[in-house]
Amino acid sequence: MNRNLDTHIKIVGWLNIVSGILLLLIAAFVFFILVFAGIISNDQDAMMITGLVGVFVGGFLAVLSVPGIIGGYGLLRRLSWARYLTLVVSFLSLFNVPIGTVIGGYSIWVLLQPEAPEAFH
Repeated sequence: MNRNLDTHIKIVGWLNIVSGILLLLIAAFVFFILVFAGIISNDQDAMMITGLVGVFVGGFLAVLSVPGIIGGYGLLRRLSWARYLTLVVSFLSLFNVPIGTVIGGYSIWVLLQPEAPEAFH
């Protein structure tokens, strides 16, 4: 296997892990901001609504972060399924302009190299 490709695969793995962790932190931040905004208002209806929105939005963002973290870890361990999972995550992250587009495009470019399948056997 090409040593240069090995380096690119490691970079893609770490980029996916770091971006997934950042999204997880954003999810926690959104959750706490919305929940505490309701608590600060001292209005029972506002607490319920912002609490539900916080749980939904924070949970949704947290669920979105998990495949990237798992895929990045799998890439670092050279697990065969990780290439496919990371390709799916990368295609979806293309819509996250501008950072997700750059990371997704780079990941797709690396993982679709002709020598890439050999790295995961």
